[in-house]
Amino acid sequence: MTPITEVEGRRLALSNLDKVLYPATGTTKGEVLHYYAVTAADALLAHLHDRPVSFLRYPDGPDGQRFFTKNPPPGTPSWVRIAEVPRHAAQQNRQVVVQDLASLMWAANLVVEFHTPQWQADAPGIADRMVFDLDPGAPATVVECCRVALWLRERLAADGLSAYGKTSGSKGLHLLVPLEPAPADRVSAYAKRLAVEAERDLPELVVHRMTRALRPGKVFVDFSQNAAAKTTATPYTLRATAEPTASAPVTWAEIEDCRTPAELVFLAADMGGRLERYGDLLAPLTDPDRARPLPAVP
Repeated sequence: MTPITEVEGRRLALSNLDKVLYPATGTTKGEVLHYYAVTAADALLAHLHDRPVSFLRYPDGPDGQRFFTKNPPPGTPSWVRIAEVPRHAAQQNRQVVVQDLASLMWAANLVVEFHTPQWQADAPGIADRMVFDLDPGAPATVVECCRVALWLRERLAADGLSAYGKTSGSKGLHLLVPLEPAPADRVSAYAKRLAVEAERDLPELVVHRMTRALRPGKVFVDFSQNAAAKTTATPYTLRATAEPTASAPVTWAEIEDCRTPAELVFLAADMGGRLERYGDLLAPLTDPDRARPLPAVP
């Protein structure tokens, strides 16, 4: 029988709790739900707040079927917030907004990665953060991403902007920047400008174009996730990888000192200790007082 759990006054059916989702570590669905309910809930909910969510579902684990969905899944409870967001000029799209622990646990029970845009549901296409997705092309690794991140930190600081890092939860690194609200196309243009500058200053290390033939041994500085239609893995989400890796906030000291890829791999089991030690390293992203204006792009 599927157990019924009450979360903040909402009744939830949590299914298949003994099912092994990550064979490499033996991690069960119940342990994944515990991660979201106990370890990551407060920090994750702060970054999900008011943002329409896209789900990458992997109900049979990372080796099973995976599919991406923006629309509310069938059976979405009536109490889960649904936002109307523009898909294009003539059509609205409906997406889930995870605002509370009950909604988080309902979504986590579907076995999902959480992905969110750089804007909030009440201001579609008006970004309040900027992201650089640093994606290494083998044999480059996250170690090379860290070198690029340090260059970007200094370049952003020259324009009065502060950057905060997190692992992608896969093989790369994300840099996030709190902004005073600005149109997504302006943010994309500025991010592209910095990606081009990074390639100019670090030609042996950086590429700003997605072309696969250009990427071996280099770090692709992906600025495109600032487009209004794009999303990025939400901080603290678990990923559909061989092990239950988290998209984990990291300190600049960890980025500076990184010498091997293993140093920036964090599993669900690591996150409780990190949150206890550091708190939410990405809390500045949710603090309006930390936001700075986007510099003009010539």
